[in-house]
Amino acid sequence: MTAPLHEPTAEAAPSAAEEAAVATAGAKAVQGRSLGRIAWERLKRDKLALSGGIVVLLLILVALFAPLIAHAYGQDPDAYHESLIDPLFSTPKGSLGGVSGEHWLGVEPVNGRDIFARVLYGARISLLVGFLSAIVAVVLGTILGILAGFFGGWVDSVISRVMDGLLAFPQLLFIIALVSVMPNDMLGLTGSNVRVFVMILVIGFFGWPYIGRVVRGQTLSMREREYVEAARSLGAGRFYILFKELLPNLVAPIIVYTTMMIPTNILTEAALSFLGVGVKPPTSSWGQMLSTAIDYYDSDPMYMIVPGVAIFITVLAFNLFGDGVRDALDPKGSR
Repeated sequence: MTAPLHEPTAEAAPSAAEEAAVATAGAKAVQGRSLGRIAWERLKRDKLALSGGIVVLLLILVALFAPLIAHAYGQDPDAYHESLIDPLFSTPKGSLGGVSGEHWLGVEPVNGRDIFARVLYGARISLLVGFLSAIVAVVLGTILGILAGFFGGWVDSVISRVMDGLLAFPQLLFIIALVSVMPNDMLGLTGSNVRVFVMILVIGFFGWPYIGRVVRGQTLSMREREYVEAARSLGAGRFYILFKELLPNLVAPIIVYTTMMIPTNILTEAALSFLGVGVKPPTSSWGQMLSTAIDYYDSDPMYMIVPGVAIFITVLAFNLFGDGVRDALDPKGSR
């Protein structure tokens, strides 16, 4: 018998480094991703939402550090500059409402207060009312919505009828009437602080039915799920099921509606200040600046454009970010 022309060669054994690389690749291939990580990866792909989030973050920083920014800028929001005002027409001297190297966005008519500094301080009022009233609405809406959806029966009927009544109530007229009769001193607060406190409570109180309906609907669909039935079969109490089983699964819709509620609250605050029932002068507010600018829109349009653009950018940024968060947290979303 003749020997084969070619002897079979043994395959080279993989080295330790190659085995480690294969094991690492396999571990990465089967590595799970949390819901938060999946949502973040979706959000990163949405450039508009990220842009809106960056603008929102910048606005928050501006509101928090407004005094430091105004000090570095070198202008006091309440300081008068009558020398910059034309005594005949009560409008700023120069072009574009008195824009200069010292006053980047010009000065106000009549008194010459710096517009840029007042816009900085106005952001504090708008964001403060927007965020805190949203927190009030979310807390009330989440608690009452989850109770209505979980217990059902007369509890659901009572809470649902209260929601219907509040949704049909003329919120803006009630706030105007309430703020108009508020005393100047209340609970240790004075002046504009009283009105800010009242606006936060009233806007938040009238806003909770919107998120309450969402939470109630989600709770109705989740209370019969398998994991809830499993918790019941193991002897879990009602409040354990509410706060340990249902509430964690409601975080996503709550976050989404919170981000969508804040710009609405900012617009409400601006409308109240525009109508004269918001913060009191000399406290700066974007809506108050727009209200004052009506008398000078033809002679000094810059005074109306600046606060209007500030409101527009703020609301647009929150809406873009809210849309992106909704798409990122929605498991059926296309993005």
